[in-house]
Amino acid sequence: MSARTPRLVYAVAGVAALGGLLFGYDTGIIAGALLQLREDLDLSSREQEIVVSVILLGAMVGALIAGRLAVRYGRRSVVTGVAVVFGLGAIAAALSPNVAVLIASRFVLGLAVGGASSMVPVYIAELSPPVIRGRLMVAFQLMVAIGQLISFVCGLVLAEAGGWRLMFFLAVIPAVVLAIGMVFLPESPRWLIERGRRDEALRTLRRLRPHGADIEAEAEGIAAVATSSGTVASPWRSLGQRWVRPALFIAIGIAAFSQLTGINAIVYYAPTILADAGFGDSVALLTGVGIGVMLVIAGVVGAIAVDKIGRRRTMLWFLPGSALAMAVLSVVFIDIPSTDLQQWVVIGSLFAYILFNGIGMQAVVWLIGPEILPLSIRGPGVSLSTLSLWAFDLLIAATALTAIRLIGQSGTFALYALMNVLCIVFVARKVPETKGRSLEEIENALHTPEPFRRALAGTRS
Repeated sequence: MSARTPRLVYAVAGVAALGGLLFGYDTGIIAGALLQLREDLDLSSREQEIVVSVILLGAMVGALIAGRLAVRYGRRSVVTGVAVVFGLGAIAAALSPNVAVLIASRFVLGLAVGGASSMVPVYIAELSPPVIRGRLMVAFQLMVAIGQLISFVCGLVLAEAGGWRLMFFLAVIPAVVLAIGMVFLPESPRWLIERGRRDEALRTLRRLRPHGADIEAEAEGIAAVATSSGTVASPWRSLGQRWVRPALFIAIGIAAFSQLTGINAIVYYAPTILADAGFGDSVALLTGVGIGVMLVIAGVVGAIAVDKIGRRRTMLWFLPGSALAMAVLSVVFIDIPSTDLQQWVVIGSLFAYILFNGIGMQAVVWLIGPEILPLSIRGPGVSLSTLSLWAFDLLIAATALTAIRLIGQSGTFALYALMNVLCIVFVARKVPETKGRSLEEIENALHTPEPFRRALAGTRS
């Protein structure tokens, strides 16, 4: 019988994943708030896109800043700082006297979203035992989904004029909990060993590993990898090393496809798209809540799937369903749905798309980068892949309504369906299976002359 995992490991994942809840809430709340804002402030389609997408611009900046700060000050310190920025941004957004201040506040929230999305997965990955690392890291995505669900419910409950201020302010509560909780959690032992603080790292590992685990061997393995990786004063310059490129290419590719497959076009604009298609505001908001429920279900199933069937298989098994659901939406929207049957097909397809894409892509995207990127460049490497994610998210958010206006809902959904197909091809050709592998085993596979996917497939945990 295997030794029991210490409760501290789950506490680390649970508290840190609150950053995911804030991330999900602050990006999702605009879907409900936008229906009020566009009426209260008489926003055009382009202005709506700016209000939605400015948080993503902030996220790009925040991801880069977090990576630099994490190298110098550690993962825990950055996540704590992110919680403070979340709280300040939420207060500023709730008190915004005009659109300009609201946009600035959402940019500040974006800094926190970018920092959370790049550093929380790294923090959880570096503290988790390999056997349960997948499910603990997917807890971050599950909390993102829960945050989005809460935001959709708040959008429905606070649908009266002016309710958007309370919608924004509610994010202060989990921000305070995250900031306080991080004070009691340990720093990453991998970061500590990189900084020569071996004794402190050993004490942390003893608290995080089952009784009887070979802590010295794990610390030696981390130290050996840190030495062979060539820890340098400027890890950003190391991103261009030839042996690092396969991992970086995969991390950035998965990050990009996580957005190009259309998930946040649905999350941000589903109520708006449905309302404009004649569904009515109440039905549109209820559908938004349903989308949030699907995201949570996808997070739970994804958390189980990544450790049971593997990261690569999860993507290859569920992404075809995502592509098919998006293709059905494209066909139904050739004309505006006018019958009850057509409208039910639209809602069912939206839910199916969110479920399959949520399991096949969103449950994996925050897991792959921190797993496959080497220790010496993990902070900046994850920041770069996260920057890619937010850049493509910004592209989708800033163009979705414009694309619908230019090529229609049908053409826009067809384009997203094509992106799902291309993502399947990318995964099949490039992405290795990391299930059950230690971070050190994954990194050692990068150093072999064989292609990365083949080299890792040949290792044994």
